[in-house]
Amino acid sequence: MGAAIIKKRILIVDDDPSIVKITKLYLTKNGYDVEEAYDGRTALDKLRSESYELAVLDLMLPKIDGWAVCRQLRESNDQTPIIMLTARGEVHERIEGLRMGADDYLVKPFDPNELLARIDSVIRRSARVPAIAKENHLDERIIGNLALRMESYTVLVNSEQISLARREFELLAFLIERPGKVFSREDLISQIWGWDFNGEDRVVDLYIQRIRRKLGTGDGWNLTTVWGVGYKFEVAP
Repeated sequence: MGAAIIKKRILIVDDDPSIVKITKLYLTKNGYDVEEAYDGRTALDKLRSESYELAVLDLMLPKIDGWAVCRQLRESNDQTPIIMLTARGEVHERIEGLRMGADDYLVKPFDPNELLARIDSVIRRSARVPAIAKENHLDERIIGNLALRMESYTVLVNSEQISLARREFELLAFLIERPGKVFSREDLISQIWGWDFNGEDRVVDLYIQRIRRKLGTGDGWNLTTVWGVGYKFEVAP
């Protein structure tokens, strides 16, 4: 007998049973093991007690809304990838979701094929940083007072652990792996968010600001803006 195929687990969170039913059916047919939750409190409990490859999270939920679920997960350093669902698709909602640490978003009503493509893309991207660490046989990067532990998505500044959202960590790690090289917003979106990301390129500025605010002043390194071009990670000589 061949080895059993381990299906990737996804949590669908929406208070509309019809959306949950259709989405679960479609994703199950495409090889995913799908569980469901119908309110934010249940979703948070499941995400804290079980392991999922990804969560599809509606914004407007009973008990706890999607923003709060995402924020509480990230504050506890839970980096489970999240795709947020929004009924209106307004820019401020998308930005707020990204601020909270969501990895992508999709506007209702959505095509199940697009949701599947986004799920596949986010899961692929979520594996990128650990894969780089394994290829290089090096789990930790130490630059001045900054240390990154790739496998555990841990960041230390002056030996104190700093909480970064998964996408923030991936952006920082990507730049650290390529010190001195300047990357435009478009470059960083294609590498970190993927070409299928259809949001504003200013999201890169937002993430850089958040990383700088969390890490503080660098000792032996600097996250530099090259005006009119992009960003680079500099190491002091």
